[in-house]
Amino acid sequence: MEMEDNIGGEASNSEGGIKEQDRLLPIANVGRIMKKILPPNAKISKEAKETMQECVSEFISFVTSEASVKCRKERRKTVNGDDVCWALGALGFDEFAGPLRRYLDRYREIEDRPNQEKVSANNSGSSARLNLPDGLL
Repeated sequence: MEMEDNIGGEASNSEGGIKEQDRLLPIANVGRIMKKILPPNAKISKEAKETMQECVSEFISFVTSEASVKCRKERRKTVNGDDVCWALGALGFDEFAGPLRRYLDRYREIEDRPNQEKVSANNSGSSARLNLPDGLL
């Protein structure tokens, strides 16, 4: 992938004119997720955050691309959660596909509840709160 400077001075992808910063997850979010798994006194270098930012952004693009191909074959324009779960499995990431499928099912179950039930469940602090399975965050 060749990079070139555009008129504004920012690096852009010559394949589509996409700015580097627009194709990557925000580094602050990446750093926050990284910090969650480390001991409180651990430090993360800028280089480590940038490396992880590149890796996770590439991974998301890889999985999304596979899901998009499936949608095109099925003459659909919208990639949904089921497509992402399928893509993870198709690409050999079965260890992520299963937990993500369970998360998606629970999310949909909560979203399908009437609004009143959602409000009372959220106020009670019950198990209505969705947490990703261990190892996903």
